[in-house]
Amino acid sequence: MNGPSRTPRTPPGGRRDRDPEGRARNARPRDGLGRPLPYGSAGVERQPEGVVRAPGESVAEAQTLLDAGRPFHAHEVFEDAWKSGPDGERGLWRGLAQLAVGLTHAARGNTTGGARLLRRGAGAVEEWGAETGRPRPHDLRLAELVDWARELADSVERGGVPVDAAASAPRLRGRAG
Repeated sequence: MNGPSRTPRTPPGGRRDRDPEGRARNARPRDGLGRPLPYGSAGVERQPEGVVRAPGESVAEAQTLLDAGRPFHAHEVFEDAWKSGPDGERGLWRGLAQLAVGLTHAARGNTTGGARLLRRGAGAVEEWGAETGRPRPHDLRLAELVDWARELADSVERGGVPVDAAASAPRLRGRAG
């Protein structure tokens, strides 16, 4: 067979990966931006899913991952908060997850998707703040995050090249945080 080689989609043995409860889970190693690597490759440690954290812990863990250039993994932290937090905060955490995924796509070189998700996340965060009247929930600086996301979206579209995820990461608690 001539043509491009493909990364294996099934684990050795051909059986789907399963978690302890029997749900399908892709156990392929991933790089720092969450891209799957071939089975047997050395990848970065995956962010555990379904972890319930206090909001401040979620923000701190996500910031650590963003600073390390791992926005895909920060997205997982925000997604856990979105799924486990109070109903009234789900829009906030979903918007933050979209910002992290937008940065992920921008770092992977997907300028269109990255800019779109950054703007969508900015809109969700801005809307949540306006609807709740909470501009600094959990010490997050929503206005600065919205500005960061829109500026990065513009820059990504103008430049058309991947961004450095760590260098482009936001300060969730503001420039001084």
